[in-house]
Amino acid sequence: MKARPRWLNARLGKSAAAALGLTLLGGAPALAQTTTPQPTAPAEARPAAQLPATTAAPAANLTLVRTVPLVQPGPASLDRRGNLYVTDARNSLRQFGPDGQPLATYSPPLVGHTGSVEAWNAAKILVYYDDRQELLVLDRFLAPIGGTRFSEIIDNGLIRLATIAPDDNLWLLNESNLTLLQYSSAQQRVTVATPLDVLLGRTKPDFRFLREYQNNLYLVDRTSGVWVFDNLGNFRKRLPISGLSWAGFRGDELYYLRDGLLHFYHLYSFQERTVLLPAPDATQVLVGEHYLYILTPTGFSVYQLPR
Repeated sequence: MKARPRWLNARLGKSAAAALGLTLLGGAPALAQTTTPQPTAPAEARPAAQLPATTAAPAANLTLVRTVPLVQPGPASLDRRGNLYVTDARNSLRQFGPDGQPLATYSPPLVGHTGSVEAWNAAKILVYYDDRQELLVLDRFLAPIGGTRFSEIIDNGLIRLATIAPDDNLWLLNESNLTLLQYSSAQQRVTVATPLDVLLGRTKPDFRFLREYQNNLYLVDRTSGVWVFDNLGNFRKRLPISGLSWAGFRGDELYYLRDGLLHFYHLYSFQERTVLLPAPDATQVLVGEHYLYILTPTGFSVYQLPR
């Protein structure tokens, strides 16, 4: 039996961690697991044409609030309060208020590459160091409250992507065997394993981003598009939007950046609209309730949205 992962913050006892819904990080999984049936490639999974071009709306209705210098911004995320979380060249996680004012900084004790940051969960922020296969959990003040290494809960796997669901379960992309996994926080084991090889066919995937939103799981493959699963890991459809490294969500729309344009794709009507951005060197864009954040290689700019 494998040793239980060590909590990164010794101040919290087991009962406190359980109260925060972090039992998913506290032990090795049972051997039993539920595997979804081997899927067949439906019509939605076949290659499809790119979405038609649309006329871009001007960016004149965006008001610049401030520009924040930051060396090589990395993965970024917004929480439900509108705070911005973004990593820098040293893989430190920086927290900013909705208007871009600095709030806090977390510097990891070990050097590692930050694969993703997820702050949408109301109680915790997840930082995934993909080179160390280590998941770190911070509270909203950037104090460590938990963490684990996936080598201690997943046998024979290389986890490329990780995210947290609203029910505190983890979704993981095992790149070793091309399997989408759900790790149950309550049962402390893998409860869903969806093989992806049949869906992908002969396509060589390049998975970049994973996020659960409105009871669907969105898996971004830079090669073939955005794969959509339900919250039980069953394949639903593929959005033919290739070439992406990430995707954002706001209301009923998915948004992404391409060629200096911010594209909004409605998840249910499948209509698309675009907005011309004032920064041609933008690498990522995050859209909150009142502000829009444009990340570039030298920092980020905060723009106020029209009210």
